[in-house]
Amino acid sequence: MKVIWSEEFTDSYAVDPAAEPGRMEAIRDVIRNAVTFVAARPASEEDIARCHTKSHIEHVRRIGIYDIAALSAGAAIQAAEIGMNEPCFGLIRPPGHHASADSCWGFCYFNNMAIALERLRYEGKVAKALVLDIDLHFGDGTVDILADKGYATIVNPASNSPADFIRQVSVALDSETYDIIGVSAGFDYAREDWGGLLGESDYTDIGRMVRATARKTGAGFFAILEGGYNHRVLGHNCMALLDGMREN
Repeated sequence: MKVIWSEEFTDSYAVDPAAEPGRMEAIRDVIRNAVTFVAARPASEEDIARCHTKSHIEHVRRIGIYDIAALSAGAAIQAAEIGMNEPCFGLIRPPGHHASADSCWGFCYFNNMAIALERLRYEGKVAKALVLDIDLHFGDGTVDILADKGYATIVNPASNSPADFIRQVSVALDSETYDIIGVSAGFDYAREDWGGLLGESDYTDIGRMVRATARKTGAGFFAILEGGYNHRVLGHNCMALLDGMREN
């Protein structure tokens, strides 16, 4: 399975949990022998501008985050494009699902998922998309950018029960037929992370369900990293999701 990656994602570009030293290495070192890394390339400003205003882009540039945020967005595009034909994961940061068209918060700067899907739509590759956001926190930025465009369904499962969380994922996947399924893969719902809910087997189940739906309907599918902050378990939870996504 291909994973979009750059060693630049290990750079600590800000003082926040998503940019904490060692976070990306905690994932990379667990998955490295099970995947094929593909070098990340930055998104063009044209790609970014499909989702963000000029003033927001200039704000990100002024605070010195533009280059790494553009690299993260570009890697998400690569993951989505590869995902049209085979499962793919973007091991990227900064995350993106709290980045709206003209503002951002929650450790995000550009909305990686929205930029990736808008690129696919611009190229005429997709007409309907599902965003399955499994992060602990609601992906308000993704909703802000995509909800009114008419082609993307955005689902943010929320529950105090692992079984109910998985049920919500199942309902979302079975609700319609899509050309692409994009997973905003936050791992902060994990039992040993902030959410205290999901185990490795739950993440494997989610990956397996996405893969099964894609195979049944002919959809592409990919995932990109959002949250997840306990370095001790983060890589294993990520590997669990990838195991489900790549199962034959």
